[in-house]
Amino acid sequence: MEPAAGDIAEDIAGNRDRNRESHVIPVTAKNLIAQSLLQSSHLGNVPYEAFQKAVKEFGVSRKTVYKIWSETKKQIQSGVPVNIANRVKGFKRKDQIQLDTNKVRSLSILERGTIRKMAVKLELSMTTVGRMVKDGRLRPHTNAVKPLLTAANKLARMKWGLIHVQPVVFNGMLKYHTMHNVVHIDEKWFFMTKATDRYYLLPDEEEPYRAIKSKRFITKVMFMCVVCRPYIAENGEVIFDGKIGIFPFTTKEPAKRGSKNRPRGTLETKPIQSVNKEVMRECLIQKILPAIKAKWPEYISNEIFIQQDNARPHVNHNDAEFQAVANTEGFKFHIICQPPNSHDCNVLDLGFFRAIQSIQDDKVANGVDDLSRNVQSSFDELSAQTLNNVFLTLQGCLTEILKVEGRNGYKIPHMNKERLSRLGILPITLEVEEEIVKAVVAYLQQPNNDVSTSYDISGISTVVGF
Repeated sequence: MEPAAGDIAEDIAGNRDRNRESHVIPVTAKNLIAQSLLQSSHLGNVPYEAFQKAVKEFGVSRKTVYKIWSETKKQIQSGVPVNIANRVKGFKRKDQIQLDTNKVRSLSILERGTIRKMAVKLELSMTTVGRMVKDGRLRPHTNAVKPLLTAANKLARMKWGLIHVQPVVFNGMLKYHTMHNVVHIDEKWFFMTKATDRYYLLPDEEEPYRAIKSKRFITKVMFMCVVCRPYIAENGEVIFDGKIGIFPFTTKEPAKRGSKNRPRGTLETKPIQSVNKEVMRECLIQKILPAIKAKWPEYISNEIFIQQDNARPHVNHNDAEFQAVANTEGFKFHIICQPPNSHDCNVLDLGFFRAIQSIQDDKVANGVDDLSRNVQSSFDELSAQTLNNVFLTLQGCLTEILKVEGRNGYKIPHMNKERLSRLGILPITLEVEEEIVKAVVAYLQQPNNDVSTSYDISGISTVVGF
């Protein structure tokens, strides 16, 4: 439906108020004026009354109406459809400063850290360099260091990726295992507050004042997080959320001295600063295994693999106390270690810890108990879909690891999982091309690439013809 002439007149008046110098008239108004004049025309001539009517109806000057009619006649004589467009395309400097890309490439990475450094090295003003960033001629990038990998680490990462691939080829593709019976565990420090933080304030608001005794000794608590792949039905219903639990390494101790906050002898929650193998074993046997048994659904295999990194305090797979309870109550637990220096092979380090911390940072804590409650509530608030998405990201990372021969200098793949989930076409597992798997197996078969690991890739090697 076309807008009424009165509405167009109001838009023109409002536009004139906003830009009194240019008096830019909307294109829609110009075309309506042209249509009105064409309806009143006869043999290419428009009566004077029609011009006056257009002036009053659309609230423009008579000169503007004459210009529009002149442009309309030109288009009619040229045999093209009448379409009045603005001639003002926007201001563009003819003497725009060009970016010397060769000069930029000659700069080291350390010389590109800030706009100020770039401006000095390129002999430009900071405003000009900032405008180049805004225009897209320079691309800002935040860079994080990654673990240094040895040759053995790379080979182990390639084997780790292969053992997660199902040994079945269909249409030149292989699928990853669903990973429903793999429990990921890892520990992380959560801090009471940050040494520096960013806030957005109104111009008249006071800046917040935060004070601590020492920013080097901010109160922190280590937590052990335990998750597995959620089980989500085809209709999107969450049958099992995959969140086993998150356990703080804390202890209760009586206060040695009295203070204004509590009398001497009051039990206080203290963080365990030294988490050794004994503490880790107690957490595994007394907390993690019972939590898994209590929450584990019946429709998932009771043969469960507990995946951990290679930190020294972690319990070995052949630990006697662990083996004593590993095969009880119908469960069969195995401890497996991911490749060394491979944080991208664990869903917690890959993204789930970051999701927990993003929520925990918004909660105020005044002590260890508050911090523990905040982390626990943040863990509970995260949805099963978030955890499921991280597992799919993990499978995408495994594919990238296979492509780059075990290195970690790749970008984390994105597949717009939220959109696919809304459309109901989010895959349960990702696929990897058979040619990629063949190339990796062939690379590992070379004599100088033999590395001793417990990762058995004989099944996948047979499937792809090795």
